Amino acid sequence: MASGPNVGANLGEADKLIGRAAAQGAKLVVLPENFALMGLSENDKVKAREAEGRGPIQEFLAQTAARHGIWLVGGTLPLESENPQKVRAACLVYDPAGNQVARYDKMHLFDVTVESSGEVYAESSTIEPGDDPVVFDTAPFGKIGLAVCYDLRFPELFRGLLDRGAELIAVPSAFTAVTGRAHWETLVRARAIENLCYVVAAAQGGYHINGRETHGDSMIIDPWGTVLDRLSRGSGVVVADFDRARTASIRHNFPTVKHRRITC
Repeated sequence: MASGPNVGANLGEADKLIGRAAAQGAKLVVLPENFALMGLSENDKVKAREAEGRGPIQEFLAQTAARHGIWLVGGTLPLESENPQKVRAACLVYDPAGNQVARYDKMHLFDVTVESSGEVYAESSTIEPGDDPVVFDTAPFGKIGLAVCYDLRFPELFRGLLDRGAELIAVPSAFTAVTGRAHWETLVRARAIENLCYVVAAAQGGYHINGRETHGDSMIIDPWGTVLDRLSRGSGVVVADFDRARTASIRHNFPTVKHRRITC
């Protein structure tokens, strides 16, 4: 996606794309970070925040999951925090009946300066970080871990997800164009290879009304680091098969996880 400041329009685009993925047989769908809102200013997300369990974005996610009978990982959306001037960047998961079954609040906040482009980001000015890694259990996909965008640069989080049994990790993202060109594919594939798991990396990709450009390149990676499907830019979907037996086989025959000598 290349989301903008109009929540209704973004939800309409997400609905279309989810429908397209479901029509291709998808049973698990992952949306990008900030899928429902890429505001004109950082404070826009504070104005659009929702209480957990209430609000149009959450209603959309629950109803859409139930309508298509899918597991739906709702990218991130702004939920209330204890600080009224900030939000939690929450990744919510819904089961095929439309029930919320997991919530992960983005732990690592993007407070950086991209020197080559002069871009300055300060997510901590409007976002309160989460504290806990999250892995949830499903019947068809086993255990799924959650991470968001900048989290990709912190392999210890992914080791924590692995230690909690993750076989697949969903990573909603909105990498900048500059950092994406330099590091996106390397990081996504590295997290899959070192943890011998599938990684589903759904990304914002394109030019946004607020002047920002995101890298895109949504992709699905298998535990051997193979790119199963990808979309470089713009609106669309990537689809691939998930094979738990392949994960088990690779982990058995190439047991790097068991060979670890240092643990966090």
